[in-house]
Amino acid sequence: MAKTPAKSRKIEPPVTNRERPNEPDRYSASKEELLQFYRQMLLIRRFEEKAGQLYGLGFIGGFCHLYIGQEAVAVGLQSALDGEKDSVITGYRDHGHMLAYGIDPKEIMAELTGRAAGISRGKGGSMHMFSTEKKFYGGHGIVGAQVSLGTGLAFAHKYNEDGGVAMAYFGDGASNQGQVYESFNMAELWKLPIIYVIENNQYAMGTSVNRSSAEDQLFRRGESFRIPGIQVDGMDVLACRGAAEEALKWVRSGKGPIILEMKTYRYRGHSMSDPAKYRSRDEVQSMRDNSDPIEGVKKELEALGVTEDQLKPIEAEIRKAVNESADFAEQTPEPDPSELYTDVLVGTY
Repeated sequence: MAKTPAKSRKIEPPVTNRERPNEPDRYSASKEELLQFYRQMLLIRRFEEKAGQLYGLGFIGGFCHLYIGQEAVAVGLQSALDGEKDSVITGYRDHGHMLAYGIDPKEIMAELTGRAAGISRGKGGSMHMFSTEKKFYGGHGIVGAQVSLGTGLAFAHKYNEDGGVAMAYFGDGASNQGQVYESFNMAELWKLPIIYVIENNQYAMGTSVNRSSAEDQLFRRGESFRIPGIQVDGMDVLACRGAAEEALKWVRSGKGPIILEMKTYRYRGHSMSDPAKYRSRDEVQSMRDNSDPIEGVKKELEALGVTEDQLKPIEAEIRKAVNESADFAEQTPEPDPSELYTDVLVGTY
């Protein structure tokens, strides 16, 4: 006889006698803030859809990992950061994080097509983009590598006493990597100002987190290092922003690192080459119908009297900007062959 599925329930934080951050409140946003969240998430969604089209047409080569469905995480969390001093680092699903940190869509799209005008001069591609001016430190192709590098960024913030916080994103698959735990240990020992963000989109490269992780409540992963964790609805931009506020309060007060597990969902496969046969179409459609982050904000705006007709100009503006970025990325020149010999060695030691 088949077992009856267990009822969904909120996972409580572990009982401990150590100080913990408060459970975050859902952020109370003004109409103007909600419109900004809507605009940013829609920009990421339409940009990624266009990137998928260009990949299919052969304008983008190599690997390409889309952020469709996860927009609330980057927008909600990074809207709480100070872009002048806080640093962000992530893995290879990086386009959304860059857009959420205000980087020009044209420069990102041109990098995807390998053009000289790209953010990394056409030499990084989809998975390896940087903008140190914007405090964005990649885009990293090695699974989990960004966790150690992000810990280094946090060390630099503390060493330089610049008041900055590092936000290091990684996925449910990367959460099982050894360097993650080495980083946790050092970050807590040295009370580094870092927020570890686990974007749990539930399937890693194609295996359910329930089948690949002995402890699938990933916000608990730091407990043995005395790092507190919070589990967050990553499909709700206001829940994400509320969690960011609480995490920043903890880290900026000198209490050391914190883990945010964002329960989110990607609508597309792991990469453009992934047919995603490990889950049903009905499951994906159910998430789109019931938990879509953009539709959720539209409902919040509707409750404040913003109509569908009032949102149409924003949609048109976003589509125009994305189309312009695609045209730019197709037409701007490729790098000069001499670029093969730059950025290979450090010039001075």
